[in-house]
Amino acid sequence: MKPVVQQDRTGCGIASVAAVVGKSYATVKKAAVSLGIDVGDPRLWSDTRYVRQLLALFGVAASKKEQPFTSWSELPACALLAIKWREEKNGAAWHWVVFVREEKRRYVLDPKRALRTNRRTDFGRMKPKWFIALRTEANQ
Repeated sequence: MKPVVQQDRTGCGIASVAAVVGKSYATVKKAAVSLGIDVGDPRLWSDTRYVRQLLALFGVAASKKEQPFTSWSELPACALLAIKWREEKNGAAWHWVVFVREEKRRYVLDPKRALRTNRRTDFGRMKPKWFIALRTEANQ
C-alpha cells in the first residue's frame, strides 16, 4: 500500500481512504463531493460517518464500531487509526492514518503533508485512541 498526502486541512480521512483503495487524492475527493461531503467540513476529522461512506463507495468493508486501541500487535492487517485524539469546543477531533501489516512488515501511512516520510514505523510516538478494522481485497 502506498501513502497518499492530504491536500486540504481536513483531508486526512480522504487521503487515508485513497491510500486504502489505491486511488489518487483527487479521485477520492471528487467521490466525497458526489456524496455531499465538503472537504472544508471539520467533521471529516471528528465523525466516522464520512470515511465509512467513502470506504463503502469503493467496496471496502469496515467494522461497524470503533474498537479501543490496546497494542500494535493486536491490530488487524489493515485499519484506520485515530491518532492525535483531543477534545475541542465542538467535540472530539483526531487525525486519520492507516495501519498496514504485510507479511513481516508493519507500518502506518500518515497523510500529513509536512512529514519527511509518510510511511511511519515510529510506533512509540503515535498514540492511537481507537481504530476501525478494514477488509480489503489484499487482506481477505
